Amino acid sequence: MSSSSVITPEDVLESLMNDGTIDALRLKIINQLKTNEELKNTTIKMVEQSKVLNTPGAEKQTKRELFDALRQELETPVLEKASKSVWELILDNNGLGKEINETVERVFCRLSGREAPLFPISNDENQRDKETHNEKGKENENKNKENSNSASKKRSFNAMNLGEGADEVGNFSGDPSALSEDSRRSR
Repeated sequence: MSSSSVITPEDVLESLMNDGTIDALRLKIINQLKTNEELKNTTIKMVEQSKVLNTPGAEKQTKRELFDALRQELETPVLEKASKSVWELILDNNGLGKEINETVERVFCRLSGREAPLFPISNDENQRDKETHNEKGKENENKNKENSNSASKKRSFNAMNLGEGADEVGNFSGDPSALSEDSRRSR
């Protein structure tokens, strides 16, 4: 892609879907949900306290009848708990959420021709990367001299966040309720 084209969130998502990253992240989320003891215990407690199972005569119902009645009673509250757990995983800045952010940033940088990282690095990571950065710095100086004419057209990430070009770059707050109506329909 040329440096003048705008990379949209849809472009990044399409790339993540096409290269299998979304499926790999989905699998990681599912595996972490399976090992979530709090979620398991909450679900078990909900089943044990179920009105369906604790109603006189429940033992006379078929397994299918019990399952259907349990599903009707517990499906929504269990899915709400699971959804909350998934969002906690996605928004976790130290675990899977961090991996998701870094992956999305890496793909965005690759598509836009920018050098990662766009976001600040923690001090520990900063120390490790200083040596690599110094080596790359010399190489980039030569490239920057060649590209100085096009550099004046680029905006800083902070400038984009402050509203300049906000219509070109999607804002993501991490809040599922902040998704636009169009993005919800396209899922």
